[in-house]
Amino acid sequence: MDFLIQLFTDPIAFWSSHTLLISQIGINSILASSLFVVLYSGQLSLAAPGFMAIGAYASVLMDIYWHLPLALAFAAATALAGIVGVVVGLPVLRLRGVFLAIATIGFIEALSLGVILNVPITGEGLGLKNPDADPVSGIYIVLVSTAVIVFLLWRLTKGRLGYAWSAIRQDELAALSQGIDVPRYKLIAFVISAIVAGYAGAAEAHLFFILDPNEYGVPRTVQVLTFAVLGGSGTVLGPVVGALFLTIFPFIFQQAGDYIGVVSGIVLILVIIFRPQGILGRGGFAFVRPRWWPRPPVSAPSTG
Repeated sequence: MDFLIQLFTDPIAFWSSHTLLISQIGINSILASSLFVVLYSGQLSLAAPGFMAIGAYASVLMDIYWHLPLALAFAAATALAGIVGVVVGLPVLRLRGVFLAIATIGFIEALSLGVILNVPITGEGLGLKNPDADPVSGIYIVLVSTAVIVFLLWRLTKGRLGYAWSAIRQDELAALSQGIDVPRYKLIAFVISAIVAGYAGAAEAHLFFILDPNEYGVPRTVQVLTFAVLGGSGTVLGPVVGALFLTIFPFIFQQAGDYIGVVSGIVLILVIIFRPQGILGRGGFAFVRPRWWPRPPVSAPSTG
């Protein structure tokens, strides 16, 4: 509990000693927000780590070989992720449900095994060095970006685009009958998700002095999906809360040691049982009773 004690008793020292952790919370929140977009539009796409890898490697390579300013490298890498999102989304979005999830996982594996680990310019299995990384000033970029991205996505869900996504998520056939161009709106959601994930990768890449290719594989996909499930994918803040909780969880329960994975798994199972819609799902913070949980007996009111 030393983590929480320092947070509340000496926040300045906490900020100085946990800079990378705070930055990682912001990166995970942005990445979870990218998954929120596709889930909100009714698509089980798990391609976010792949687009994150594109943003990360593209921004660092542009910096190393072209010496682009940081803002321009971020913008170019993010745009590249969006372009790849269009190319991948056009054929892939013909699929639905678990088939879409498998196809997007295949995209991640093809990108990782076919490009990142085999092309010399990416450093192959050794990773890519980033000599211009700046974790100290990078934290401010990450935190401001997180707030801006979450706000923009929230505004999108309150407009015409968000209403179309909601209709598609609830009933795709009914949305079609109402004149909604389902393929178009699904592609827009997929591309926006790719852009957000690409930006998360570009921002994360400039926090570390080396890019680890293992950070953009299927385990990262499972992690991001867990953020959304735990926090609740029905609201834009849900995945952010899930990212915050799971990122700091190992630091709060340091006493668990090697069993931290077991403890976090138990917590996740309890949340799924008692709060299946997520921490910030519909109904606020109130916990729900599982169907199999015994209900208290209801006695008839006395007439005496």
